[in-house]
Amino acid sequence: MLLAVLSVFAAAAVAPLVVRLSRKAAGWILATVPLGAFVYFIRQAGHVTHDGALRESTAWFPAYDLPLSFYLDGLSLLFALLVTGIGTLIVVYAGGYLKHSDELGRFYVQLLSFMGAMLGLVLADNAIVFFIFFELTSLTSYLLIGFYHNEEDSRQAARKALVVTGAGGLALMAGLILLYQVTGTWEFSEMLAMGDTVVQSPLYVGIFILVCAGAFTKSAQFPFHFWLPAAMAGPTPVSAYLHSATMVKAGVFILARMHPVLGGTELWTTTLVAFGGFTMLMTAWLALRYTDLKQILAYTTTMVLGLLTMLLGVGTEEAIAAMVTFTLVHALYKGALFMLAGNIDHETGTRDLKELGGLRSAMPITMAGGLAAALSMSGIPPFFGFIGKEITYEAALHAGGWSSLILGASVLANAALVASGLLVGLKPFIGEIKGAFTREPHEAPLSMYLGPCVLGGLGLALGLYPAFVDHSLLQSAQAGILQQPHELHLALWHGVNPALIASLITFALGFAIYYGWERLQESTVMGGFGRALGDAPGDGFERILYQLGRSSHWITRAFQTGQFRRYLLLIFTGTIIMVGGALLFEANLSWPSELGEVRYYEVALAGLIVLSALAAVRANDRFVAILALSIGGYSVALLYLLFGAPDLAMTQFSVETLTLILLVIVLIHLPNIDGYEPLTSRIRDAVVAIGVGAIVTTVAFGALSFPLDRSVSEFMMQNSYTEAQGSNIVNVILVDFRGLDTMGEIIVLTMAALGVFVLMRMRRIRLPEILGTRLHSDDEPIRVDGDGETVAAGAETGGAADQNGGAGVHPDEPASAEEAASDDRSSS
Repeated sequence: MLLAVLSVFAAAAVAPLVVRLSRKAAGWILATVPLGAFVYFIRQAGHVTHDGALRESTAWFPAYDLPLSFYLDGLSLLFALLVTGIGTLIVVYAGGYLKHSDELGRFYVQLLSFMGAMLGLVLADNAIVFFIFFELTSLTSYLLIGFYHNEEDSRQAARKALVVTGAGGLALMAGLILLYQVTGTWEFSEMLAMGDTVVQSPLYVGIFILVCAGAFTKSAQFPFHFWLPAAMAGPTPVSAYLHSATMVKAGVFILARMHPVLGGTELWTTTLVAFGGFTMLMTAWLALRYTDLKQILAYTTTMVLGLLTMLLGVGTEEAIAAMVTFTLVHALYKGALFMLAGNIDHETGTRDLKELGGLRSAMPITMAGGLAAALSMSGIPPFFGFIGKEITYEAALHAGGWSSLILGASVLANAALVASGLLVGLKPFIGEIKGAFTREPHEAPLSMYLGPCVLGGLGLALGLYPAFVDHSLLQSAQAGILQQPHELHLALWHGVNPALIASLITFALGFAIYYGWERLQESTVMGGFGRALGDAPGDGFERILYQLGRSSHWITRAFQTGQFRRYLLLIFTGTIIMVGGALLFEANLSWPSELGEVRYYEVALAGLIVLSALAAVRANDRFVAILALSIGGYSVALLYLLFGAPDLAMTQFSVETLTLILLVIVLIHLPNIDGYEPLTSRIRDAVVAIGVGAIVTTVAFGALSFPLDRSVSEFMMQNSYTEAQGSNIVNVILVDFRGLDTMGEIIVLTMAALGVFVLMRMRRIRLPEILGTRLHSDDEPIRVDGDGETVAAGAETGGAADQNGGAGVHPDEPASAEEAASDDRSSS
C-alpha cells in the first residue's frame, strides 16, 4: 500500500519531464501509474472480501511511536479503487483537454500530488498520518482550483475552498486528539472496537462536533455548501476528479470510518439526518436555477453528498448498503458528466444551456457516453443509478421514526436530480443549433471521450449485472462500516413494492420539471430561493473576509507605528498585564526564606548596575547613555564570571563590546538629545519600567522557592558525549540537541544582515505610508523633534497652516529659506 502511494507521488515528481519529452502522449504515459495501482487494489479485493482487512506498517518516527501504517478493509478498498480508477481516466483526459496549455506539466504535478494525498487519506490507519494526508488534499486542491491563477474568479474560489476546508481540518485535528485521549491509540483499526468507550466518555460530544466540522466542511454540507460550486472556476479535469469521486467524498469517508466509533447515538442520528437531508433537498433544487453545465453538476454533487451523509446518520443495514452503493453510482455518472461538460465547452466554446442544442451529429460519441451517464443519474432502468435509487428508497422506508420525512425529501430531491441529469446529458444534443458557436462543433479526441464512454458503459453494465460488485466490493465496504458482515444483494427488479412506486412518482415529477425548466428559471420564487441559499452564503463569506482584512489593517495602523519605543511600550505593558495577572492568582508562589551569604563585591556590582541604569536614563548625551548601559552590561558579565559561568561571561563581554562599537558608529550620524519628553510620558515610562522590574524580580525569587529540577541538565550531561560526541555541553546543545533552533536563528540573522546591506546600498528610501515618517536622501534637510523622532522639514509648519485654514506647505519643501537654513543647522 505504501508503495502504491509513493508511486503516485513519484509520478508527480517526473511529470514535467514526461510532458517535456513526449507532450502528446504524456497523459497516456502518466496514466499507467494510477492504472497500476488500480490493478494492485483489484488483486487485493479477493483477500479483503474473504480473509478480512490488510494492515501494513512501516517505521517512520519510532522515537514518537509514529509509524506509516495503512489499513485496507472494504471501505478503504472501495475508495482506493475510485481514486485510482477514475484518476486514470482523468489523467488521460487532462492530456487532451490541456494539450495546448504551457502549464500542463505543472498541472500534472498538482493533480498527481492530490491523487497521492487522497490515496494516502483513504488508506491511512494512523490518525496523524491520516491528518497529514487530509491537509495535503486541501493544499493541492487549492492549487488545482486556482490553476488559472491569472483570473480573479479562480483565485477567489481557491481561497474560499482552502479557508473553509482548512478551518475544518483544524477542527478535525482537535477531534482526533481528543479521540486519542479517550482511546489511548492513534490507530483507526484499534479504535473501531472502542465505540462504547468513546460514546460513554464525557468528551464524546466535543469529539463528535469537531469531527463533524471537519467532515461537513470537506463534503460541503450546509452551511458550508457554497465553496463547492465556486470551485467550478478550476479546469474541468479538476472538477471531474475532485468533485465527483475524491476530495468532496473525503468528508463522507471520515463519517463512514468513524461510524463504529461515534455512531449509534441520538446525537449522531439527528445531526447527520438533519444536516444531510437539508443539504440534499436544498442543493438538488438549487441546481435547477443555473444554466451553466458545471454549476448544475456542482449542486447535484452537493445533493448526493447530503444524501450519503443522511444515510450514514440513519445507520441501519439497509442505509449503509444504500450509502456504499450510491457512492459508486455517483462516482461513475458524475465523473462522466463532468467530462461531457468539458468536451462541450472545449469543442464549442460555451457551457450555457441557453446557447446549446443540436450537437448530436457533431459529437455522437460524446453524446453516447454522456447520455448513458445522464440516464444513470436520472435513475432510469436498466442503469446502475436505478438500482442505487431503489435501494435508497428501501433504506428510507426502514428508517424508523424518520421514515416518512426521509422518503418525502428523497423523492423531491431525486425528482430534481432526474431533471438535472436530462438537462446536462440530453438537452445539449437535441433540437436545433441555436446560434453560432465561438468554435466549430466537432467530436472530441479519443483521450477526451474515453472517460465518458467507459464510465457511462460501466453504469449500464453494472445495472444489467450488479452481482459483479454487490457480493464482493460493496458488501465488504458495508462490513467495513458496520464492522460485521451482512448480506447485500442488488437486483434490477424486485417486483412491485413501495420503492418502485416512489420511483414512478420521482420519474413523473422529474420529467415535469425538465419540460417546465425554462418557466421555472424565470419564476420569482426560484430567484429568491437561489439568492437566499445559493448566493447569500458565499457573499457572506466574502464579506467576513473583507471585514477581517479591514480589521487587520486597523490593528496594523494602530500598533505598527514605526516607532521602536512604542513597540517596547506595548510589549512591556502586555508583559505586566499577563504575567502580573498570572502571579496574582498563583497561590504557591512565595519568597525564599533566606538568600544565603551576600558578599561585598556582589553588592558593589549590583549597585553599579543600578547606578548605570539611572545614569543612562538621566543622560543628556547619547554617548553618555550608551556608555552607562555598557557599564551595566559589563557588570552583569562580571557577575556571571563570579558565579562560575565563564562561557556566559565571555559571550556577554563579546556582545557588549560589539554592541558598543556599533552604537557608537551609528550615533556619529545622529543629533544630540534635545531636551526631555513631557512629564506625563516620563511618568508613564517610569511606571512601566518599575512594573517590569518588579515582575522580573518576583518571578526570579519565586523560582527560588521551588526545588530545582535537574532532569534536563542530567540528561544533557549524560548524553552529550555518548550521543553527540561532544564534551562541551553548551556547544552540543546549540549544534545538536537544538540544532534546528540554532539554524533558524542563523537564517534570521543572515536575512537581517542581507536586508541591512541592501538598505545601505540603496541611494534613496521612501516609506511614508508604512512608517508614518519620511526618510530623505542626503540632500534633503531633516530635523529631530523634542521626542528624538526624525521628522520632515516643514512638517510642523505645514500642519499649523492646515489648522489655520488648510493652506499648508508641501511636505517635501521647507516653508521658507530661513526655516530651511535652520533645519540644516539642526541636522548638522
